[in-house]
Amino acid sequence: MNGKNQFETSDWVMGRSREGELVTGYIVSVDSLQGLVKVFVIESDNETIVGKSISLASKSIQKLSVSQKVNEQQMLDLIDLALLTKDEPWFLQLTAKLNEIRNAPKKQATVNIVNAIDKKKVERFDAEHQ
Repeated sequence: MNGKNQFETSDWVMGRSREGELVTGYIVSVDSLQGLVKVFVIESDNETIVGKSISLASKSIQKLSVSQKVNEQQMLDLIDLALLTKDEPWFLQLTAKLNEIRNAPKKQATVNIVNAIDKKKVERFDAEHQ
């Protein structure tokens, strides 16, 4: 397995299910032997799987880059999502980042978070996985 396909719990990923549904979410668990990851779905073109964990083949997903800046209100919104999903580790991670924002000088009051999917990323992903 090359470095491109090595996934860890909490990585943000985008991919397609066996049924062809586009999904975005974060990894809950990794089964390297089976080549599967369990992903908690945040966005999908199938709304019935949003908010649920599904298994995906490692080869059908890719990591999303971490680079978008978020402000205090956006971080509070993410904390609400962590509470709704009962994801304590993510909640603790987000509250730590919120404290960084609150303690940073005003002009630096942002932190890195996963980029939202844009159309070009989806097209590139589809082209690479056909």
